[in-house]
Amino acid sequence: MAVYPVETGQADYGSNGTSRFIPQIWSGKLIEKLYARTCFAEIANTDYEGEIKNQGDTVIIRTTPTLTIRDHKMGATLTYEQPESAPVELRIDKGKYFAFECDDVAAYQSDIKLMDSWSEDGGQQMKISIDTSVLATIYADAGAENAGATAGAKSAAYNLGTAAAPVTLTKDNVLDYIADIGSVLDEQNVPEDGRWLVIPAWVKNLLKKSDLRDAGITGDDTSVIRNGKIGALDNFTTYVSNNMSVVGGNTNIVFGHKKSLTFASQLTKLETLKNPTKFGNLIRGLNVYGYKVIDPKAMGHLVAKKG
Repeated sequence: MAVYPVETGQADYGSNGTSRFIPQIWSGKLIEKLYARTCFAEIANTDYEGEIKNQGDTVIIRTTPTLTIRDHKMGATLTYEQPESAPVELRIDKGKYFAFECDDVAAYQSDIKLMDSWSEDGGQQMKISIDTSVLATIYADAGAENAGATAGAKSAAYNLGTAAAPVTLTKDNVLDYIADIGSVLDEQNVPEDGRWLVIPAWVKNLLKKSDLRDAGITGDDTSVIRNGKIGALDNFTTYVSNNMSVVGGNTNIVFGHKKSLTFASQLTKLETLKNPTKFGNLIRGLNVYGYKVIDPKAMGHLVAKKG
């Protein structure tokens, strides 16, 4: 069996002997790769994306002022105000890229289009990287009244945990805490439609062991144990992510409304260049992006550990 020689240090794409990725006959199908779930595109709005071409671009967000409501008496002179609200700047100050080379011999001897496949993989991995970046930081910008041991803008009655004293979630209390975070947003007059909650896989596990498994309690036709879906919880659209921030063993769980977070992103460069030193191509892609919590009152933060 003929084996195409491979230069020392060159990525080896054959499957036999010295050539582990370029088989004589290849199945034409890559092993399906499990991509981490991403949720940043679901929990943020992109209302201000606009034209983004390079890192360093800035999107100006015009916020809505709060008008003063006054008592009225017949014949009274009206007081007029000049509403003002400082614009918020969304800086497109982050960027991620992928770059790889594809040898002509590898592409020719493979039964699939390697460049297309690897470019798709690069895009998926970029989404995961950005997702991790977003979830790692936004919890710190949640409204002060929507976090901590005395959360609740009106009542200060809800303990959502702190870094020093996280709440301990179990199958018996996890639904109670979800009810609490719903009440925290209620006290901020956050609309019920458009609320979201991001949880790690271990919280999903607790939910499936909780009373949710009883379809009669939830009002669903099928138990969560049967269909595997968490669905909507207390008006929250629930997302499961493996990209969440974990600090000192505590998971920073975020919840809120889509109006709280804005995100802007664009793949500004996707280029194929001829490799100047080998037979083949160089492929590279650049994605620039930025995100900002523009309404902290519509976002909350729960610090939790597994019981």
